[in-house]
Amino acid sequence: MVIIWKHQRGFMKDIFNKYPHSKPAITTIATLFKRMQEKGYIADNTIGNSREYYPLVNKENFFSSHVNGLIKNYYDNSLFQFASFFTTATNLIILELKDLKTIVDKEIKRKQK
Repeated sequence: MVIIWKHQRGFMKDIFNKYPHSKPAITTIATLFKRMQEKGYIADNTIGNSREYYPLVNKENFFSSHVNGLIKNYYDNSLFQFASFFTTATNLIILELKDLKTIVDKEIKRKQK
């Protein structure tokens, strides 16, 4: 998805060539594309014998749905449990924790208005 978002459109061969150094098999990418199409994340236009793929969802919505699914499936739908795990298990430095606190404090102020 990252490559498709970055380039907005692309044929499988072009997307494959833009993949980082450890490329999966082209059949693996084809399977991933098929699954992403079934889930409504991407679509394609057939041009001759080739398909040009493009995203149907933006990065923020895609990530949001995945994080919400993660919280639901692994943290009993508890944002508190997820946040507790995230802040203790990811080795955040003090500055990063303070930055997170600032984000939370700003959101609290915004919602109190």
